[in-house]
Amino acid sequence: MGSDFDLADALERLTTSASAFEIPNEREVSRDEAEQLLEVAVEAVAESSESISDPQIFDLYCSLLKHSEAVPGSVMSKLLDSISSGLSTQLDSARKDIQHEDQHIYRTHKVPLEMYAFLLQWFVQAAEKVKGPAEPSTPTPKARRGRGGKAGGARSNKKSEEWTWFDHVAVTLGLIVRLLGQLNTQRLWTTNTEREVFISCITRPAYLVAESEVFMKSPEVRQNFYKVICRAVKTHNHAATAQILLMQRLQYHEHLAEPIAECLTLLAKEYDYTQLSDEILREISQKEFNAQDNKAPRIYGRLLVKFAEDIPRALLKQLSLLLAQLDSDAYPMRIAVIESMGFIILDLAAALDGGTADDPKQFENQIKGMYDFLLERMFDSTSYVRTKVLAVLTRLARIKRKFPKQRLRVTKEAVGALEDKTPTVRKNAITLLIELLHTHPYGMVDGGRLSLDVFTEGYAKVKKELDEIENAAHQRVMEATNDEEGEDVKPTRRAKKKIAEDDMEVDEDEEPTNEEDEDEEDEEDVSMVVDEEGQPSGSAEKTKLKPRKSQLNLEAFNDDEAIRRLTSVDTEKLRLQKKYYADGLDFIRQMEDAIVLLEQMLGSKNKAEVLEAMEFFRVAHEYRLTSADNGIRKMLHLIWNKDSNATSEDGKELKGVRARLLECYQELYFNPEMPHKEQVKFIAKNMIQLTFDATLADLTSLEEMMRTMMEDDRVDHDVINKLWNIFSVDKLIPKYQRRGAIIILGMLALSKRSVLVDKVDVMLKVGLGALGKADLTLARYTCVALQRLAGSTKKVKGTMPQTKRIEMDSPIFRKMRDAIERPCRSKDWFGLAEQAINTIYALGQRPDALCSEIIKKMTVRVFTRKDVPPRDPDAMDEDENPSQAPDNPSSQDGQDKGDAFELAQLLFVVGHVAIKQIAYLEVVEREMKKQKDLQRTSGNTQNGPQPANKDGEELDQVAGNAEDEIGDKITEIREQEMLDKDALLGVYGPMLVNICGSPQKFKNPTLRAAATLSLSKFLCVSSAFCEQHHHLLFRILDTSKNAGIRSNIVIALGDVAVSFSSIIDENSNELYKGLSDRDPIVKKNTLMVLTHLILNGMVKVKGQLGEMAKCVEDEEDTRISDLAKLFFQELSTKDNAIYNNLPDVISHLSAGEHAVDEEKFQKTLKFIFGFIEKEKQAESIVEKLCQRFRLTDDPRQWRDIAFCLSLLPYKSEKSVKKIVEGLPFYRDKLYEEGVFGRFQEILGKARLTKSKNDIGAELKEFEEILEEARRQGQDDQALEKRAKGKKAQVKKRAKRNNVRRVPAKATQDSDDE
Repeated sequence: MGSDFDLADALERLTTSASAFEIPNEREVSRDEAEQLLEVAVEAVAESSESISDPQIFDLYCSLLKHSEAVPGSVMSKLLDSISSGLSTQLDSARKDIQHEDQHIYRTHKVPLEMYAFLLQWFVQAAEKVKGPAEPSTPTPKARRGRGGKAGGARSNKKSEEWTWFDHVAVTLGLIVRLLGQLNTQRLWTTNTEREVFISCITRPAYLVAESEVFMKSPEVRQNFYKVICRAVKTHNHAATAQILLMQRLQYHEHLAEPIAECLTLLAKEYDYTQLSDEILREISQKEFNAQDNKAPRIYGRLLVKFAEDIPRALLKQLSLLLAQLDSDAYPMRIAVIESMGFIILDLAAALDGGTADDPKQFENQIKGMYDFLLERMFDSTSYVRTKVLAVLTRLARIKRKFPKQRLRVTKEAVGALEDKTPTVRKNAITLLIELLHTHPYGMVDGGRLSLDVFTEGYAKVKKELDEIENAAHQRVMEATNDEEGEDVKPTRRAKKKIAEDDMEVDEDEEPTNEEDEDEEDEEDVSMVVDEEGQPSGSAEKTKLKPRKSQLNLEAFNDDEAIRRLTSVDTEKLRLQKKYYADGLDFIRQMEDAIVLLEQMLGSKNKAEVLEAMEFFRVAHEYRLTSADNGIRKMLHLIWNKDSNATSEDGKELKGVRARLLECYQELYFNPEMPHKEQVKFIAKNMIQLTFDATLADLTSLEEMMRTMMEDDRVDHDVINKLWNIFSVDKLIPKYQRRGAIIILGMLALSKRSVLVDKVDVMLKVGLGALGKADLTLARYTCVALQRLAGSTKKVKGTMPQTKRIEMDSPIFRKMRDAIERPCRSKDWFGLAEQAINTIYALGQRPDALCSEIIKKMTVRVFTRKDVPPRDPDAMDEDENPSQAPDNPSSQDGQDKGDAFELAQLLFVVGHVAIKQIAYLEVVEREMKKQKDLQRTSGNTQNGPQPANKDGEELDQVAGNAEDEIGDKITEIREQEMLDKDALLGVYGPMLVNICGSPQKFKNPTLRAAATLSLSKFLCVSSAFCEQHHHLLFRILDTSKNAGIRSNIVIALGDVAVSFSSIIDENSNELYKGLSDRDPIVKKNTLMVLTHLILNGMVKVKGQLGEMAKCVEDEEDTRISDLAKLFFQELSTKDNAIYNNLPDVISHLSAGEHAVDEEKFQKTLKFIFGFIEKEKQAESIVEKLCQRFRLTDDPRQWRDIAFCLSLLPYKSEKSVKKIVEGLPFYRDKLYEEGVFGRFQEILGKARLTKSKNDIGAELKEFEEILEEARRQGQDDQALEKRAKGKKAQVKKRAKRNNVRRVPAKATQDSDDE
């Protein structure tokens, strides 16, 4: 059979069906006889490898392979060894005979080699199908034994389990590699066809092995696979076949992308053969993909990226073809080309840096061109592509060569990407900006810091120096030109014009440093423009003409000092410096623009984005960017973020926002690398600086941070001592430093009161002594710090706040009393008095007694007649001259009038004492209940064992009754005694009502503000007083022109609602009026109060939600808009809250006196409809809105209703049916273009509805009905218009006839007379 064996025919039959392969001498193979059959063949081949030509032996091998599923593993192993050894022996024999060049001898090896190659391919195919149980991809299950059974089963299968194909793959491929490297196939196979068939047969096992991802994970198998392909391609003309086979396998086996790229790399580098990779790249570049096809583009894309990473120059040659894939519909291909360009740029830049570039200028141009393509892809429609572009640009920012023009463009695009709608794009944009900061090329100025002031100053200095040199040279040239004889005026002017034109030339790629300031700084911006070679393009001074040296014969002025300076090396350096500063300024200004956007992103819901923004501000602060401190301060509010646990995203560990914030502040302010003593000073200084210009919100967040850091022992004791030293230092220091020190100490004491316990005398001496009298703000913060002595006031569920109270004879209270009673004319006194009263109530055993004495003394002072107001030598100057107010001491109409400012102080104290007394009564109530509970517990313990259940329940009932009695008693004191006419506070109730109700009589603004605030606090005390006088507060809210008073009233009404919700609930319409206030602060406070009351269920929404909805698109203040959106987001978490109020919101905004314009209506409703997610709700809304059409004749309302209908998703068949069934309600309105257009949008959504029933026919019919109704409506409208026109003409004609009749009648009447 040897001479009759046709390899091509055998391969074709094998490929068609291995199980149907015809074998002339086929043997029946059973599991028991397989080894005996193989022994015969093995002995024959071992004796002579050419025995394979014997038909009996060859057919025996074929029979075993055909029935391989019945062959035990041990036999398969011997079978492979036999084929491999026979092939190896035959290879050695053929190689020796070929060396002796005896054609008749070495030609005899052709058929045996083909047979062995055929058997080897068949074996690999069979082994692939009959994988051993011990293959690495699947662990071998343990054999189970029955009762009494031994491991006999395991022993019987032992041999089969010992063999796995995986263990022999590398060796088999190694044999093929040796054959391809040693065999001269051209001698054995003289025709190309025969040779190609043999090479395809011998390499096919490698391709079959490559299809297994498990095999390709083995480095040895992978390397042998590469060598098989490379040697077959390089020496055996296998390139065309390899291209087809590799591309086929790429389509179906995703894991082969990187291995094939590595194979092509090896072929190009070690075998110097690039034609195969070129052809594969060309084929990929010509492929077309659709948007839905993701698998194939992803595989090809991975191959491109890996190839570009390994051998970028080879990809660069085909890049012009691959660029067509940037327009591919499949985004993975666009991503792959982008990432490939990144690797190419890295390689070319490395060549430029290393001096190995063949043509540096060409390399630079290629890099710039690829940058253009990358930046163009920033506008890609797919966010994945934009994200990848930013990631590539981040990698490119690290290269040594900076390409300044491209970096500035990259920075600009990164700043623009911060406004992208996709969080991942924004996050990558921040990462890029951070990398651009780390790698910026402006380190020669100010040690690498990026201070705008330093660069502006440096630029101005260099520009001035350069201008002086150019002006001197220009003056010298002009003088020499004017001295020349025979010079005509006109040619001179033409020359000047030519010089000016050349002087103003700019490179078309250069732009002004700051586009926004172009108009304001024309001179600076134009002078910053420089051409590519670093030469200045000219000056902006249009009145002075500065000829360039290219326009003049400067050799004639060689002896002139000014001209020599103009052309000197130092001047050239100045020009380069000017360019350097200009680029630096451009970069800094772009970063400053980014900071504004990044501050907003700190509030993002995307955690990774927030963490990246925090890192940017940390880095920007290190580089001294001017606006970075604003971001650092806004970061502080993230301390309230509840997400403190690390989570994993995209395989990366992300810290919690709160934890990362503490780390950032620790790195920035509390961990300097310096000696300990200097470190303590540095940290204390930074802590104090954090309080400078801080708002109340900033201080609240800073307080939480300091408390947390103190709890975690992150604050050194020496730092605390340093803060005390700053606070108590005798020498004169800025007020802000002393204030900052006591603020920080008070914050630290929240965690550990021991910070303050030993320093009370210091606080009283400094903060409430002479320095405190001179600086009331310092005194106020000292009072706040003293309040921390009471201990933790943090409420923990199920526990009582732990407070420590002090006897009333303590010097603390004496100082508090002095601070309140001391005559003072500064408005800062009110803040001090508030905190002093807070301190008395926080620390005192009997605070009410002390406050009563203070009120009495202040009352005597206010209502005692005096000629000259007493003046304390330590008193502050007045903020406002009381003599200008009509209520100040003066004699008018013989009546005595008191001091309005002192009266305002008294009323302020009275009001604040009232509100603190309520809180104090609650503390007393809790304490009494606690004592009662302790007495009951101790009584039960003394009386022995606990009583039976029934008795125990009775005792609990008695204890509950006792607690109720305590609560009732406290309520009685609050309701009836506190504001009783015989009580101290009750004396001032009528006075407050009188002052607040008589604005014409009491005009002093300070007095009115204090009185209104105190009245608001009085309303929180007693429900009877509130019921009687709350209308007065609403009247002031309506009539007061003082925005501060209105704002205070709104906040106070929120407190009143907490105390007496029913009273405010009845008058909630008055409260909603604040949302229409002309002052944005009043509007914002009203919105915040209503948000609190509604979300906590203290006020019921009665159709006023439309006023809240108006704020969603507030045009005056974005904070109001953000608060309104936050309110609706929180409201959407309540059951059906938005759904239930949606009809009222639509009515409120669409019609009536509260209606808004259509654009605002649409924006607002689009936001609110986003919370309608339940399909049943959508169905109900469709039905209700359709019915609304018949209730109105206003086209505007028709359009609004149709717009609302178009906002619904129509995901269910029921929703579609509801809109179809509602046709009679809106049929006659479809002639209105706005209405018909919305129904077209609804049809588009309905067609996308997934339904079990086919509703396409119904929708088509519905569309036809809509069109018909529209046409009919338009015809009716045209007919009605014509009828109205004719009617008008008839009326006009009748009127004209009446006019004619009147004169005739008048004539007849005159004749009768």
